[in-house]
Amino acid sequence: MAFPSVFLLFIFSLSLCNRVDSEPTEDKQALLSFLNQTPHENRLQWNSSDSACNWVGVFCDLNRSFVYSLRLPGIGLVGQIPAGTLGRLTQLRVLSLRSNRLSGPLPADFSGLKLLRNLYLQNNVFSGEFPPSLTGLTRLNRLDLSFNNFTGKIPSSVSNLTRLARLFLQNNSFSGNLPSINLTSLQQFNVSNNNLSGSIPITLQRFDKSSFAGNINLCGRPLIPCNPSPPPPAPSPASNPPQNPNQKSSKKLSKAAIIAISASAGGVAILLLLGLILFLCFRRHWRRQRPAKPPKEIAERSAAGVVPDTGTSSSKDESGVSGGLAERNKLVFFDGGTRSFDLEDLLRASAEVLGKGSMGTSYKAVLEEGTMVVVKRLKEVIAGKREFELQMEMLGKVHHENLVQLRAFYFSKDEKLLVFDFMEVGSLSSLLHGSKGAGRTPLDWAHRLKIAIAAGQGLAHLHVSRKMVHGNLKSSNILLAPGLQSARLSDYGLHTLCGTPTPPNRVPGYRAPELVDTRKSTFKSDVYSFGVLLLELLTGKAPTLAIIGEDGFDLPRWVQSVVREEWTAEVFDVELVREGPLVEEEMVQALQIALTCTSTVPDQRPAIQEVVRRIEEISHVEADVGKDKSTTEHPSEGSESHARPQTESSTV
Repeated sequence: MAFPSVFLLFIFSLSLCNRVDSEPTEDKQALLSFLNQTPHENRLQWNSSDSACNWVGVFCDLNRSFVYSLRLPGIGLVGQIPAGTLGRLTQLRVLSLRSNRLSGPLPADFSGLKLLRNLYLQNNVFSGEFPPSLTGLTRLNRLDLSFNNFTGKIPSSVSNLTRLARLFLQNNSFSGNLPSINLTSLQQFNVSNNNLSGSIPITLQRFDKSSFAGNINLCGRPLIPCNPSPPPPAPSPASNPPQNPNQKSSKKLSKAAIIAISASAGGVAILLLLGLILFLCFRRHWRRQRPAKPPKEIAERSAAGVVPDTGTSSSKDESGVSGGLAERNKLVFFDGGTRSFDLEDLLRASAEVLGKGSMGTSYKAVLEEGTMVVVKRLKEVIAGKREFELQMEMLGKVHHENLVQLRAFYFSKDEKLLVFDFMEVGSLSSLLHGSKGAGRTPLDWAHRLKIAIAAGQGLAHLHVSRKMVHGNLKSSNILLAPGLQSARLSDYGLHTLCGTPTPPNRVPGYRAPELVDTRKSTFKSDVYSFGVLLLELLTGKAPTLAIIGEDGFDLPRWVQSVVREEWTAEVFDVELVREGPLVEEEMVQALQIALTCTSTVPDQRPAIQEVVRRIEEISHVEADVGKDKSTTEHPSEGSESHARPQTESSTV
């Protein structure tokens, strides 16, 4: 019986191999039929001899066996959608035909799009009643019919769409009473500027008044009450309660009491001021007299014998450590670096641990004159002094607005320190995965896109201009400036100096598959890490969470499994999904880029400069759809109140 099982397994393997190279023949014919029967402005050129998966606006599954997304916004489509065309795309998850001049009712065969999740039909001239073919699409998550000419009543059968989260019906001519749409999944709802009347159902009263504005015959919460009761009469002046004559005088203090309180407060203030002056004088004198002292953690570890003494003396006391350093060695500054402090000042500064990573521990050091720098204490350095100094010399010449600047370094047998500029906001990792309490400001899509572009530009500078591999790209090594207007990469070029028995385990979740065998970072492995970073921005999930598999959480594998199973908005961070359909469409395009970057075959990953170009095209919302498959849709005028302003889509 073993032979038939092996034979079936062999046949199944062959079918999988054939599926990878397959062509969605039926879907291709349906698309060609749609294009041939629908007038358009020749902005769309589909080559029938090419694979449909390579056509502009057409996106196939990973095996290229069916079309799961069709995006044709603003390309001048005119007239009715022919029956027997788009309705044949039975595996379709996303359909966007917005901002065209499509008219008439929707074809009845749209009822066959059972897997459809997102439908964007806004800004056309569709007419007729609410499309009955849509009320059976139970997997719909978003339905946008706004800015059309639909008429008649909104059917109560909308409640059949049990997964519906966003329903946009504004700026049509719907009339009659609003049905009681009882959907717990519904997060966004808008029926403004229609001809609706009657009271707003209790199930919809949780939405704000802007969702119902422009319907003059509509009433009830959150609009005006349907049966307003007359206001109660105002009380007469005579009915006001008499004022207690002692009440006013009780609020005043006697002059004697005021003088006594003033004298007492003044005496206390003078004593406090004298005490503060004396404290500052003694503190300044004590600082001048005390020996140089290393940052707290370094000193404690040295005293405990964990860190070898770095001075000439064998003593483990604090003065021996710092004194030996100051006598034998000094900080080496790069051209243009500040020299307002020396090693003694650095070791005497107050220090705060910022984080411990694969390359070492980073401290925030505050010098006596108020200057703040970051001191990175490297661990497990395998490079000799000459190799170390050559690498530092190369890193010191790297200048780019999206790279953290290395200012100085220190080398001794037992201590290697790097001095960087301080970025006060902190890392992208802490912003994304830190405490999400009430006081936290969510990181919106516009800023995440800016950060992705900035990080990509910094990485592209390393790859193209400096011919240098980053080697340790992750969200904790992306530091942010105030207002999130700038992002800079840190820890670049240090992987060649440090070594462990298993270097790839330094960055679990971000490492490219080939590093398990080669253990040598390359430009392509950097691109893989950048792809994981994009997925982290899109999903809000940390790639290093140990929740799947023996090696931890494989974020690219998880996303691909969701895409393969069903193209769903569930992969995206819930904080981003709330921003609206325009943002979600941009995120889908960014997701495609990220999946390309995280291909398991290195040669199939694009160069980082190509990746940056494609992301920048996403941020330009007015880009021409015919230029590239990754361009975004044209935002319709007035249709997206939540659309990102053009000024926010500029690069960092």
